[in-house]
Amino acid sequence: MRALFWLSFAVIAYTYAGYPAIMYLLARFAPRPWRKARFDGSVSIVMAVHNGAQKIRAQVEHLTSLDPERIREVIVVSDGSNDGTAELLGSLQHSRVRVILLPEQVGKAAALNHGIAAATGDILLFIDIRPKVAPGALAELLSNFADPKVGCVAGELVLNSDGHDAASSAVSGVYWRYEQWIRNCEAAWDSPVGVYGGFYAARRSLVQPFPEGIILDDMYQPLSILRQCYRSVLDRNAIVTDTWPGKAAGEFQRKVRTLAGNFQLVSLAPWVQSLRNRVLFQLVSHKLLRLVVPYFFLSMLLSATWLGIDSLAWRGVAAAQWVFWIAALASLRVRIPLVHKIAAAASALLVLNAAAVAGLYKFLFTQGPLWKIWSPVRGAETVRPLEAGSERA
Repeated sequence: MRALFWLSFAVIAYTYAGYPAIMYLLARFAPRPWRKARFDGSVSIVMAVHNGAQKIRAQVEHLTSLDPERIREVIVVSDGSNDGTAELLGSLQHSRVRVILLPEQVGKAAALNHGIAAATGDILLFIDIRPKVAPGALAELLSNFADPKVGCVAGELVLNSDGHDAASSAVSGVYWRYEQWIRNCEAAWDSPVGVYGGFYAARRSLVQPFPEGIILDDMYQPLSILRQCYRSVLDRNAIVTDTWPGKAAGEFQRKVRTLAGNFQLVSLAPWVQSLRNRVLFQLVSHKLLRLVVPYFFLSMLLSATWLGIDSLAWRGVAAAQWVFWIAALASLRVRIPLVHKIAAAASALLVLNAAAVAGLYKFLFTQGPLWKIWSPVRGAETVRPLEAGSERA
């Protein structure tokens, strides 16, 4: 039991602290800077949407106003929308807007493939219906393509957490800053294993069609580009804003689909876990270990509880863990202001790890396309998402 406890502790500590520390040291002492300069290549914006009538007109107007000299076309793919999105798109009068209407919903990956096939720009900019691009962010993003070895670039996501509960605010705040910091370290040394899917760009010559039904397009595409011996990088000056679910239940659903997508990615693209993937170390340490960490948290709790039967010291270790998880659960279930605030980080950790377990269940037992697993409530949480992919509207 002692060995089980310390093994569990070691895996958890490596996943959340050891690996980030390694990446920080590599980024700090062995960085691989890339060149940035003005880039004048043409851009095709590709956006897929399902039932986005509430926001589609405003987003198209936003996108067409970004940088008319650079943006050759804005391709909007309506993925079987039945809420008036198709009619709204049909009424748009803009010479650079191209609309593709799919009669049936086929999922985001297949919808994006239609947009990719129609695109003619040197660079494809993938964006979702919610995110807003800050002034100058597009030029900053594109400047990274001045380096011929850069094949994919993502921006800096700033999340709005106004009106969120404490657990969701912790995910959108502390957790996301931690996640972005790791990705920036990975990019400084080589490449991150994934990007924010709501705003990233890639060279059209390198873009691969997405496997039908894949959820994590924002991991598959960057990894495919890395496979062609190019880099994927992040630009902290290319700022985009977005809003994630404001309630713990919505955040749990969002993470379930994302983590189910990790299992699906390994299944649909087995090469990502082979030595042909030069960021295999990062993938295992950053993504895959997080899928098994929940079971090590459980084994650490149970082993300490067992050892506590005959040891006062171990009893204290077990008690500390029980208090931590009970406080995390209480913060989700009971709105006691003081407890809710103090335990917000614990609640976020509980939500994320419970979602990993639920994600495995969804991956194994979902009938039909996996992208259909998320059906959030409209209104309070967020605009209805495209599908169970990365953070989409």
